[in-house]
Formats: sequence, structure tokens, C-alpha cells
Amino acid sequence: MSDKPMRGRVSPRALLLILLLALAGALVYGWNDFSRFSNTPLNVTAQGDSIDVGRGTSFRNIVGELNQRNLSAANPLYWRLLAEQMRVAGKLHAGEYALAAGITPRQLLANMATGKVLQRNFTIVDGWTFGELRQALAKADKLDHNSASLDDATIMQKIGAPGEAPEGRFLPETYAYVKGDSDLDILKRAHVDMVKTLDALWPGRDKDLPLATPYDALILASIVEKETGRADERARIAGVFVRRLENHMLLQTDPSVIYGMGANYAGNIHKSDLTTDTPYNTYTRPGLPPTPIALPGKPALLAALHPAAGTELYFVARGDGGHVFSSTLEEHNRNVDCYQRKRCP
Repeated sequence: MSDKPMRGRVSPRALLLILLLALAGALVYGWNDFSRFSNTPLNVTAQGDSIDVGRGTSFRNIVGELNQRNLSAANPLYWRLLAEQMRVAGKLHAGEYALAAGITPRQLLANMATGKVLQRNFTIVDGWTFGELRQALAKADKLDHNSASLDDATIMQKIGAPGEAPEGRFLPETYAYVKGDSDLDILKRAHVDMVKTLDALWPGRDKDLPLATPYDALILASIVEKETGRADERARIAGVFVRRLENHMLLQTDPSVIYGMGANYAGNIHKSDLTTDTPYNTYTRPGLPPTPIALPGKPALLAALHPAAGTELYFVARGDGGHVFSSTLEEHNRNVDCYQRKRCP
């Protein structure tokens, strides 16, 4: 009998080598495929998309939602391996996370591990009334609307300011919030910011202003805010009102009259409105109105506390967003004829 091996038969050593090479190839392919998965952007198609991870949500359910929404088609094992590699398995925080275009699985898990939840912004606009602020808050996305059924007095109590009239008490700024925050949270922050701003600005006010308290400054600033949106006019308009207060003249400011009209204001102010007395009619009542008439921004507050010097006691809208100022009633009447009645000489 011959001792020569049979033709076509693979030796055990060769077979082992083939198996090892196949295994190595599979490992290389698997590693490359895993690396590709880790750093390839998710299939995000909608701008502003997000994923909401509730408390107690399992890792499997998170991955399942991503696959169900066609954001990822990867084997769930890859997600588990990536979490283990990043040492974040079991350490993901609940919250809403942004799915921005280009975000990769690695970046998403890193955000979840650090609690980098999606932040949204809500801007309180200079010159809004408190009513307009409430309307805007009611439309804010992903915000708990806890104040919807509350009246103004209850809202002030809820934010720690019981007994305060809400008008003017909230600083116009942009406030970041996350899902789960409430409209009361934003109102409380804006109220605190207004208190801090007034407390910081009041001690540095000009000397001898006819303003007894920071609240008086808040009221005057709200009038300035509603009279002009031009930065170059705020201090000048504040100066007019300060001099009128000093001279015991009626302020005669239309925005305050309009505020006092409430729902009766239909877009135009008539002569009869100027003679109909309300607490806010500065044509019939001396001094400042009882409360602010809007939410003044910091520039308007600065103008009220640092009014421009001069002799001007009147101004009239020019029709282009600006105003014409005058120091005498005679000159003012000419300006009214020219710019409001279109009777320019």
C-alpha cells in the first residue's frame, strides 16, 4: 500500500490555516463595517428632528426607535458594541436630543451620555405687553403650558412675586429651555433678570431725576419703549418726558392712552379717546401712569435713567419711524400741521 497522500485531500494544517484566514477576514470586515457604522451620519431628513428618551427607557428600545424611524438600519449589536467601546452603556440620560443633519451614532451616544439635551430658545421682544408675552408662550413648542388656566395674579404668585402687577416686570431677552420646562420657569427667570437689571442700573442713575423709585423708572422706560424703536431717539424722548414731569406738565403720551383703552382700541386713536379718562390717560391725569404699559428692554431702561439734556418738551412722529422735536408749543403746532396734517409751508 502506498504512503502518499490522496490527491485533492486538504491536510488538517491547511484547513486550520484556511479557517484562521477566513476568521481574520471576517474580523477585519466586521471591524471595518463597525467603524463605518460608528462614523456614518444617521439618515436624518427632517430639519429640527429629535429623539425623546424617557426615564427608564432601555437601550434596546432606543435603538429600536432609531431603526423603526429609518434613522439607522444597523444591526442592534453594533449599537451595543459602540456603547461598550465608549463606556457609556447604562449611562445614557433621559431627555430630548437633537438629530441634526450629519450626526453620527458616536456623536448621538456621546450627547446622551453627557446629557447634552436639545435646547430651544424663547425670545421676549422689547415692547411686548404682558398679554402678548402670554400669547407667545402659549405657542412655544415643547414647553409645558402650566399657566394657561391661571389669571395674572396667580401667575405672579406662582413665580414668587405675589401682589405685583405683571406689566413691565419681565426682561426682554432670549431664554433657553429644554423639554419638560414650563412657561412659569421662563417667566420666573425673566422676572428675576428684570429685578437684577433694575437693581444694577438704579444706583447709577442721573442725579435729580423726578423718579422716586426703580418702579418709576420702569414705568417711564416702558413709555419710551412704546414711543420709539430707534436707538438714537430713546434718550432724547426720555428727556422730553423727564422735563415735562419736572415742569408739572401732562405727559400726553398716546401709547399710555391706548394701553388704558384695552380691548376698545381698534387700531386708531380719536380725539374722544384723549378726553375719556382712564388711569392711563396721560392727557387727563398728571404724572406717570400707575404701571408700566409694556416690557421695556435694557436700552429703554438706560434711556429713562440717563435722559438726554436739552430744552425740548414736544415731539411728533415724522412718518418714517423718527420724530421731530421742539421746545415751544408754537413750534410743535407747526410740526403737527406739517407731519400729521400734511400742511407743510
